Amino acid sequence: MSEHSKLASRPIVWLIGFFAFLNVYTMQAVLPLVMRDFHASPVQAGFTVGATVLAVAIVSPFMGMLSDAFGRKRVLCSSLLALAIPTALIPAATSLASVIALRFIQGLAIPGIVVVIIAYISEEFRAGRIARMTTTYVGGTVIGGFCGRFVTGHLGHLFGWRGAFVTLAAFTLLGAALIAWRLPASRHFTANRKVRAAFETLWGHLHRPRLMAACAVGFCVLFSLVSLFTYVNLHLASSPFHFSTAALANVFAVYLAGGIVTPLSGRLIVRFGARRAILGALGFSACGLLLTLTPSSALIIAGLAVASSGVFICQSTTFSFIAANVVEGRSLATGLYNMCYYAGGAAGTWAVGLAYEAGGWSRAVLTIFIVQMLAAAIAYVGYRAPVKAGPPENRD
Repeated sequence: MSEHSKLASRPIVWLIGFFAFLNVYTMQAVLPLVMRDFHASPVQAGFTVGATVLAVAIVSPFMGMLSDAFGRKRVLCSSLLALAIPTALIPAATSLASVIALRFIQGLAIPGIVVVIIAYISEEFRAGRIARMTTTYVGGTVIGGFCGRFVTGHLGHLFGWRGAFVTLAAFTLLGAALIAWRLPASRHFTANRKVRAAFETLWGHLHRPRLMAACAVGFCVLFSLVSLFTYVNLHLASSPFHFSTAALANVFAVYLAGGIVTPLSGRLIVRFGARRAILGALGFSACGLLLTLTPSSALIIAGLAVASSGVFICQSTTFSFIAANVVEGRSLATGLYNMCYYAGGAAGTWAVGLAYEAGGWSRAVLTIFIVQMLAAAIAYVGYRAPVKAGPPENRD
């Protein structure tokens, strides 16, 4: 790829992250409205978030195989287009079950974006640029996640949550067209349509201790992030805070801090290595989580900013690790990681929802904190495991 193409690719890679995550967590901003509209419990309403991330988890490994067979750009652009269809149907839903089903269908399309783009970056850029491009992508996911929540919250305040999803569908269609037009075609992709070989590669990935450790950490990381931002809305909407839907949307401005921190994480990865970067980011995130136990809304929002920034650094670190060190079956490796990562998000909406119903926000925070400490223990032990075979991996 020429230098001009590399420069042109960076904003497009950012936009891919943006549009992929514009839709994933939108329900968090309007969860109180959905609960009121369908007379749902916190756990039931939480399924409108969990269904999407569960679908991402289920499909991710298979989307990697599809991408290895048919090409990066084709699968990526088709998935963006497919994502717009259930988004446009959600406003017509007449029951909570139908909303959950359509949110699940949204999740089926997302792996074709989030799995494939990491493989595309791995193949089209030299090792020295991979960390920068992956942090560019993650930066786009951060701002996309923020805008999805922020725009949905404010539009939901003005026009209801159904009207908000009409706007999201239009934006998603626009993004699909723009990316199909401007994303450079793959130049280093080699098709692999041998299903048996794909499963052999997957079996090999399952025997890479550090990759498995990254998958386990990913499970814990998204468990924390999704559950935190799903149920803090209910906490802030209730007494003594009584935040409106628009005010809850404004809370998601904390994601902008992640948009600033994430591009800098590439330097942390290079300087300290994957293990130290993840441990530091998890400790940073846990401190922010504990701040949300205070009775001050300002300190709660500050805690959310700290907690989310730490998670984004973890995500950049693990993506860079996979992209730089997996030579064969990159889509499968990324798909395997995403399966674990998003399974954690789905598990978080269920487990922390039960904790919230049983003991309020303090019980929810305790549950998240335990999972974060588990992630730190896995990273501390698992990332020290020696590599027995295959290409060298990052060492501290």
